[in-house]
Amino acid sequence: MKKGAFSHLATPGSTLAVRVTPKASRNAVEEVAGGLKISVTTVPEGGKANRAVEKLLSTALGISKSRLTLTHGATSRDKVFRVD
Repeated sequence: MKKGAFSHLATPGSTLAVRVTPKASRNAVEEVAGGLKISVTTVPEGGKANRAVEKLLSTALGISKSRLTLTHGATSRDKVFRVD
């Protein structure tokens, strides 16, 4: 995945619906109907997967991690991020 490949989604104030697959074989970001599908190799314990998703999403959007806020779904596979 190229850095900033999904930069067209990084408008300030927008929200992004994300479906997460933890413990995947590789890290990946895909655009699907209704949002993004993110696969991370990290296990979902102690917030590790959330941090990995945040890092991967910020790279895909071409923005810093500090501009992303997890608003819904901290313990769910379906998450909503807000771009600041």
